[in-house]
Amino acid sequence: MSHSRIPSFYKFSVANRLRVLLEREVIDEREYEMLVDGAHVMDAAQADRLIENVISVFGLPMGLGLNFQINGRDYLVPMVVEEPSIIAAVSSAAKIVRGAGGFESHAERPLLIGQIQIVGVPHAAHARQALLQNAQEILDLANSLHPNMVARGGGAREIEVHTHGSTAAHGEMLVVHLLVDTRDAMGANLVNTMCEGAAPLVEKVSGGRVFLRILSNLTDRALVRSKAVIPTARLTAGDYSGEEVRDGIILANEFAETDPYRATTHNKGIMNGIDAVAIATGNDWRAIEAAAHAYAARTGRYSSLTRWYANAAGDLVGELDIPLKIGTVGGQVESNQAVKIAHRVLGIQSAAELAEVMGAVGLAQNFAAIKALSTHGIQRGHMTLHARSVAMAAGADAAIFDDVVDRLIAAGDIKVWKAREIIAELEDTARLEQVNTSTNTHQDVIEHADTAGDIGYGKIILLGEHSVVYGRHAIAAPIPLHVRAEVTAQANHIDLVIPRWGVEMRLAEPERAISSLHASITLIAERLGLADRGMRIDVFPHIPRANGLGASAALAVAVIRAMARCFDIEISEREISNLAFDCEKIAHGTPSGIDNTLATFGKPILFRRDNANSRADIEDLTTPHPIPVVIGLSGVATLTMQTVGSVRAAWQKNPERYESIFSQIDALALAGAEAMRKGDLVELGELMNIDHGLLNALQVSSREIEELVQIARDNGALGAKLTGGGGGGAMIAISEPDHCQAIASAMRSAGYNTFITEIR
Repeated sequence: MSHSRIPSFYKFSVANRLRVLLEREVIDEREYEMLVDGAHVMDAAQADRLIENVISVFGLPMGLGLNFQINGRDYLVPMVVEEPSIIAAVSSAAKIVRGAGGFESHAERPLLIGQIQIVGVPHAAHARQALLQNAQEILDLANSLHPNMVARGGGAREIEVHTHGSTAAHGEMLVVHLLVDTRDAMGANLVNTMCEGAAPLVEKVSGGRVFLRILSNLTDRALVRSKAVIPTARLTAGDYSGEEVRDGIILANEFAETDPYRATTHNKGIMNGIDAVAIATGNDWRAIEAAAHAYAARTGRYSSLTRWYANAAGDLVGELDIPLKIGTVGGQVESNQAVKIAHRVLGIQSAAELAEVMGAVGLAQNFAAIKALSTHGIQRGHMTLHARSVAMAAGADAAIFDDVVDRLIAAGDIKVWKAREIIAELEDTARLEQVNTSTNTHQDVIEHADTAGDIGYGKIILLGEHSVVYGRHAIAAPIPLHVRAEVTAQANHIDLVIPRWGVEMRLAEPERAISSLHASITLIAERLGLADRGMRIDVFPHIPRANGLGASAALAVAVIRAMARCFDIEISEREISNLAFDCEKIAHGTPSGIDNTLATFGKPILFRRDNANSRADIEDLTTPHPIPVVIGLSGVATLTMQTVGSVRAAWQKNPERYESIFSQIDALALAGAEAMRKGDLVELGELMNIDHGLLNALQVSSREIEELVQIARDNGALGAKLTGGGGGGAMIAISEPDHCQAIASAMRSAGYNTFITEIR
């Protein structure tokens, strides 16, 4: 498996991202524990030893740039940055370049320049000649001050002498440049020491007076040259052809080459990536910024640091030349655990290699920015991530966070005041949906959603997971979460956009072979006779993905309904359910049919699939009183196909044993249906507890689910169990109405997301 390619990484919880890095041996056990516990973060006492007048430590997010392949090697790139969209954009750009062979990046020998200013020179030309004739003596003196650097292959390499004419008060001025190879160190203090030590000899040889002795941050003797070549076929974006995108990027770069106002913003985009890596790796980002902008103005006019053009084959070629004198050893690296972990994640062996990575990141960031600008505009890429920052600033909690983000984007006014207004509206609605209120029951929510457009409903399974695949009964009920889809006709291509899940794909692209989502949407279009029609499909999911709550089936149902509505196709509810079932086969391999049934009809049912006759027996369930349900989310994404597959493998090894378990679960489901009809919550809860024990025996639970189940039972739940495929995902608990809030609060206190609903 690729080191830097981690599909769906952004969808994982922070804890799961760290687990992935541990499993791939990107970090070790000690580093994993430090990141989990926050022990890698510098405390105020440590900070007090680094700078003056310390009062606290300031935090910034650290994320990973993914998909990078540079000089044939994969890199996960730590980036410390507060601005939304930077890491997402650079990872997306790296994925495109990766598919074209990756980045080429080359770092020159990293020389740092120390400057020794000489004034009052009697004769500038004679002094210059004398300094050059005594160059070796000056170099030897400088190197004697840092013998360890020389032993590591570095040290002062040569001198240059520059004349600057006469000053008003001090006569002729010369500047000696001491060119020093600092190897893997940043080298500022080292070079300053060399300049100080060599100054008396320089003064004696030149006959003038030495004044300033200090390094220069214009590190144009430590250039990095990065390059990417991208075929036009990989540049297609929405309605824009690859050729249009290529030509737009070239035109945008020409603007930056000729206009310093545009070049400033253009180059800032490059530094968005480079600075973020510099901070993560403990480097002086201010010095890097100064060098980059000075280099951009080296011709006397400030211009673009990149060049984008078409080669003879018509491919887009991007090149970045930038001075990057950075370090991988020294106090800043060794005194900061977060920096040490970032170096470990990168896996670089030298400062030159780190500079090559940073150059590639800068080029990727620039590509992402001008590609967005020259197609749909930069705001489309920024909007979702900016909305997330605004929602956080406004205080949106986890239960309503995604809704706030969606509503901000839909309103087009992404401001903190607007987010607070939305939060207030959602909190008012949530109060109305509490179990003890009668003004907005679960059924009210479903009916309202049904009138809103093209909807697929989410679901929970109360009893019967896994055994239902083997022809046994299961009880399922809808939840007040849904997936909504909108389809609009367009000239050509089928484009699918799911902002909340970070999905933006064109069905004609080669992802079809690996993406079940791609394949499902393609199947729907083909079955409805729309494969050759152009359309844009916008999906707005309000169901957590990969949590066992029926998101994939709900999405299929919503898209089927939206396509049929857009193109005036008549289709029955049963036909919708059947087509969604075929989509579920793509997503889950051997589905029971319960998810697509709930997603279509949205009401509680007793379900059994007759595998022999390929049909389902469905019985509507009613209960005399609403059944309060608390749903807890483990935060662990799960794939139903995997858990169903593991149970099937165990069943094939010992069918008699597992058939017995399935039959026990079947009896629980039938008894549960009777308990629901009677409104007997105590009996239903006991059946759920027994069912969870059997599911645990099938090894489809998880540590997080077990913790949630125990929390629920400890806080008054009559019954608690996993729901769906297991392996993570979600669990459910039923209780008397007055215990729901206590159960949900206890789950939230333990760090889990939860919400309350009811079954009618």
